[in-house]
Amino acid sequence: MYIEQVEKTMIETLEKSMYDLVCETSTNLPKDVRRAVKAAREQEDAGTRAAMSLDTIAKNINMADDKLSPICQDTGLPTFKIKTPIGVNQLEIKAAIKRAIVKATKDGKLRPNSVDSLTGDNSGDNLGEGLPVVKFDQWENDHIEVKLILKGGGCENKNIQYSLPTELEGLGRAGRDLDGIRKCILHSVYQAQGHGCSAGFIGVGIGGDRASGYDLAKEQLFRDLDDVNPNPDLAKLEEYILESANKLGIGTMGFGGEATLLGCKVGVMHRIPASFYVSVAYNCWAYRRMAVDLNAETGEITKWHYDNGEKLKFDEDNEQEEGKQTSRTVELTAPITEEQIRDLRVGDVVKISGRMYTGRDAIHKHLSENDSPVDLNGQIIYHCGPVVLKNEDGGYEIKAAGPTTSIREEPYQGDIMKKFGIRAVIGKGGMGPKTLAALEEHGGVYLNAIGGAAQYYADCIKAVEGVDLLQFGIPEAMWHLRVEDFTAVVTMDSHGNSLHADVDKSSLEKLAQFKEKVFS
Repeated sequence: MYIEQVEKTMIETLEKSMYDLVCETSTNLPKDVRRAVKAAREQEDAGTRAAMSLDTIAKNINMADDKLSPICQDTGLPTFKIKTPIGVNQLEIKAAIKRAIVKATKDGKLRPNSVDSLTGDNSGDNLGEGLPVVKFDQWENDHIEVKLILKGGGCENKNIQYSLPTELEGLGRAGRDLDGIRKCILHSVYQAQGHGCSAGFIGVGIGGDRASGYDLAKEQLFRDLDDVNPNPDLAKLEEYILESANKLGIGTMGFGGEATLLGCKVGVMHRIPASFYVSVAYNCWAYRRMAVDLNAETGEITKWHYDNGEKLKFDEDNEQEEGKQTSRTVELTAPITEEQIRDLRVGDVVKISGRMYTGRDAIHKHLSENDSPVDLNGQIIYHCGPVVLKNEDGGYEIKAAGPTTSIREEPYQGDIMKKFGIRAVIGKGGMGPKTLAALEEHGGVYLNAIGGAAQYYADCIKAVEGVDLLQFGIPEAMWHLRVEDFTAVVTMDSHGNSLHADVDKSSLEKLAQFKEKVFS
């Protein structure tokens, strides 16, 4: 009986430790990441769109601390990497992780992100076939190490893998050498633009096969930003990439600016002669990874990694900087007229009050084939999959609500806007030529919100006034939101202008300056 009670206590303690790890990872950025964001903010020119974005990011980090709520509404796919002493029951650890994941989802620390790939059904608790991802290794230490990364879909979709030799836009031929690797890494930053919530971080894996190369790349994201690569060639490469990427002018959110990349970590492994892969794992500014050491006998946390002591808070007193803001600010309330839209230009800051509707992948596909459950004429669609909790009175509370990457809706967006009379679309990262043409023809506008700023925007949401198509799952449903002073930047207007296309073109031109061989 005593032994059974000890085992039960150990399992309960282990589950609590895993729950604490999940919650801490979702709501609290590690100190090394905060220092990188702080440095980028201090270097950015005051009054610019990039500076405004970094100010919003800083406020969002502070708000997540204060509310103990998710930093970003896309809490990603939980990936655990665990090292255990020989003899530890790994099945118990995995079971404890699953119970902790379910509880964290129920408590609003994670968004329900597990979707059946064949049916599209959301499990509702972040469990499913192969999820969460849990990988074990054994070691000869007497404690357990558990590392967790929450990597959202926006940045995950900007991962990229190169097979050398290859031809790269702007850089020419990348061969099977250190210089070819250099070109691939720089190109990976260029191709991400603002879609991955820059300024970002990258982990790079050189060698292996397609699967192990990506795994090695993601493993680099667990390194401390302040460490120095023990391989002198890779240490030099990391330093070079960080310096060079910030000369591309992509900037925070892809708005242009000084901060495009905040960290670069590179690992290498052997390969077979026929294959030479360079794999890049791109991570957004909301760099949510954490690690703990556990007592192998009790399951208690004995150490938090990444100097996870007193939190580094951000100074939010930016009155001087705000005074230098040169962009025009326009207030909008839906329904919006075509005349109001035609008056907007790229660079304008828009503050929205009133009603808006969320709509992501499932909603756009549905609207392309069906009527809308609500009248969308003159209305605003927000590309957002919020974290939502149901109250005891049957109502709903938005816990996190930043924008998702808009480019996924490019096949649908223009047609849907014209079909239903939608005047404005809010998202992040911008959209392509088909949407831009529709904005000009129809009289519409694309508004770029600050990616990852889930608490900042949740604070702008004053009420949930309804929901439709909830059968698609919480992230994919159409939520009716009443908002106040919801701020975004016009980056595609009804006159054929696109900030995203301009930054892409200018950064490609700057990328070409790095074409010449650097490493012999």
